[in-house]
Amino acid sequence: MSYTLEERGNLHSLNYRLFFKNAEGKYISPFHDIPMYADESQNIFNMVVEVPRWTNAKMEIATKEPLNPVKQDVKKGNVRYVANVFPHKGYIWNYGAIPQTWEDPSHKDEDTGCVGDNDPIDVCEIGTKVCSRGEVIKVKALGILAMIDEGETDWKVIVINVEDPEAKDFNNISDVRRLKPGYLESTVDWFRMYKVPDGKPENEFAFNGEFKDKDFAIKIIKNTHIFWKDLISQKTDAGELNCKNTCVSPSDSPYFCSADEAKAVVAGTSPLGTEETIPSSVDKWFYFQRK
Repeated sequence: MSYTLEERGNLHSLNYRLFFKNAEGKYISPFHDIPMYADESQNIFNMVVEVPRWTNAKMEIATKEPLNPVKQDVKKGNVRYVANVFPHKGYIWNYGAIPQTWEDPSHKDEDTGCVGDNDPIDVCEIGTKVCSRGEVIKVKALGILAMIDEGETDWKVIVINVEDPEAKDFNNISDVRRLKPGYLESTVDWFRMYKVPDGKPENEFAFNGEFKDKDFAIKIIKNTHIFWKDLISQKTDAGELNCKNTCVSPSDSPYFCSADEAKAVVAGTSPLGTEETIPSSVDKWFYFQRK
């Protein structure tokens, strides 16, 4: 399955949106219409890349907008960039989400004791290539970290692109620890500290910040897919989430919309314009004592 992208608005501004089309040229939702599995028999998942490695712009699937384009997160009326906490620069992996998953905010996780964060499950891709925003890649799960963000469970799945030249050597979290020494510790440090420059406390973790293995990760991903199925079929209250889709069977989802409706959604956004300049303050490094 191949996908194409259509940019609207001005990159790094409030009106920027990145829409997705399938191989037939039909507008789709990257949240609801891209299958979770690239190959179910091998537990290979699709990943939607939101943030390329080394970049700071906090791009994310807009879960509350029709067709869920990728947009830049907003904080206090301005587009959001993650701060550089020494020694890190931007995101230290290709960061994104697995489609057709959802961390249910009404479900208290039996392992973490916290409810879900109302988003698709997050993934950190550790391969050699810096991916592009909106790229859809095939990944295998290696392990998972349970971050607790302001009382909510926010799973972080560690994955590698199956087309990466090193992919054959990575089959579980122990391989990451052995072949990329320090990467997992840096990942915990990154997630622990990244909100501190904004005046927020350090994030916490279940399991004392230990990564769980591949089998545990796959179990969590499959659970979030079940939650998504309940969401898209209206068995669960969607709240502010927008579940409009163009590919889920109308018999399975009351949120199904026509191709013409989808075109109208895109036409209602700003046309592609020039890119906004990234503020020089985004390059600043912050230094903190670790507890």
